[in-house]
Amino acid sequence: MSLPLVAVVGRPNVGKSTLVNRVVGRREAIVEEKPGVTRDRKMVEAEWCGRRFNLVDTGGWQQPGSGSSSTVRLDAQVSREAEKAISSADVILFVVDTTVGITTEDESVANLLRRAGRPVVVVANKVDDSAREVDVWVFAKLGLGDPMAVSALHGRLSGDLLDAVVAALPAEAVDEAPAAGADDRSTPSVVIAGRPNAGKSTLFNRLIGDDRSIVSDLPGTTRDTVDTIVVTENGPWRFIDTAGMRRRTHMAEGAEYYSMVRALQAIDRADAALLMIDAADGVTHQDQRLAERIDAAGNAIVVVMNKWELLSAQARSTASIDVADRLGFLGYSPVLKVSAQSGKGVSKILPALAEAIEAYHRRVPTRELNQVVQAAQAAHPARNARVLYATQGTTDPPTFVMFVDKTLTPGYLRYLERKIREHFDFGPTPIKFRVRKRA
Repeated sequence: MSLPLVAVVGRPNVGKSTLVNRVVGRREAIVEEKPGVTRDRKMVEAEWCGRRFNLVDTGGWQQPGSGSSSTVRLDAQVSREAEKAISSADVILFVVDTTVGITTEDESVANLLRRAGRPVVVVANKVDDSAREVDVWVFAKLGLGDPMAVSALHGRLSGDLLDAVVAALPAEAVDEAPAAGADDRSTPSVVIAGRPNAGKSTLFNRLIGDDRSIVSDLPGTTRDTVDTIVVTENGPWRFIDTAGMRRRTHMAEGAEYYSMVRALQAIDRADAALLMIDAADGVTHQDQRLAERIDAAGNAIVVVMNKWELLSAQARSTASIDVADRLGFLGYSPVLKVSAQSGKGVSKILPALAEAIEAYHRRVPTRELNQVVQAAQAAHPARNARVLYATQGTTDPPTFVMFVDKTLTPGYLRYLERKIREHFDFGPTPIKFRVRKRA
């Protein structure tokens, strides 16, 4: 059974993400002093006084406003995600800004919470000293109980707030265990990475069977990583949606910088990666750099050419040649042509990932490995060098240690890699080598 759910809701820029970071004790949610940074629902596990619960950070709920049609649609999706969190929560933390007081949007959120029929704790945030505590009582007018004065930024009275949260949790959840696979480090992680507007969130939603990530035609819609565990035929897998990367990390600023850092951290921790390419744009220089970064992290990689249905027959031929040319260093990776929007071709992704993840964890017999290496050397000897002995040092990805009498050239290592890959059918996973010279 799943842990009880505590949703953190409120209008934009009241400190919801700061409160989430304070409760979990680390910087899980991206925080910036401007509204609209958080968009997707982000779930993290928290604990207080022996009680564990899932904490859900949400984007700011707001009434439909003016602006471009894309912006209005995006704001509506953010609000709908907050409403989904409210409907599924066991306890709701309604965060308001003490320095501003009650706004029209606060009243609208309060009306929504009264109809939800869930236990609500009104969190009067930004009470940085005792002199401001008297200001919180204006929020009693919202009709959701006595407000609790806290400072999420400084942690002031956050312990009292967590005591109230634990007291409001359902009693029958005391001995519940976390969802299957939620804390299992052996659960394979699959990160979905690519440039902005390549269709990552659309594919993520289709793979997990739920609209967890907000989808918009505005580039940069996803700000933080969003992950969900999905039970497949091969067991539970964790899929991770990431923000689009369009420039070097040191050139980004504010929320974009932290979005890119989170995406790179997700890549480093993942077992496999779906590299999303916008087929209409082809493989760009940024796609190449991202592919190199994923390959260097040692992830098994499946290249996904999205929006394939938009291309003409001639454009498809050109795109296929472009991938083979610009991503030639990922020659071991399968290239799938899909439409995340319609779902065409998406059924090929899970089998390709299963093959990649199996090879990623595979260990081969040392004796058979040496037989392959010796046969390769007999067929094509290296100039003035010889592999004396080979062994597999580790997995994730498969890494082989070659003991040699003299240094091998990079070209000969690629030859040995091809022979090992073909013999053991490693498929779409990288192979790493460590060469040690013996005296």
